[in-house]
Amino acid sequence: MNTGGNKTTGPEDNRQHPVEGDCLESLTIKLRPDLYRAYQRCSWIIIHETGRSQLDIMQEMVEDFLIKHGC
Repeated sequence: MNTGGNKTTGPEDNRQHPVEGDCLESLTIKLRPDLYRAYQRCSWIIIHETGRSQLDIMQEMVEDFLIKHGC
């Protein structure tokens, strides 16, 4: 699904994108400071280069993890 001015980025564009106001759950993860900074930097770049939302990036991270581990 591609809405608004968001640019397409690949096969993951077929995923359902979260929308503000959706019934969303919080997930807290603990990680090393260097991984935290790398994630923040990477997500900032993706958001500004593609126009995707922060919620969309977080959703993709969890979906990719679950797919990678066959969950």
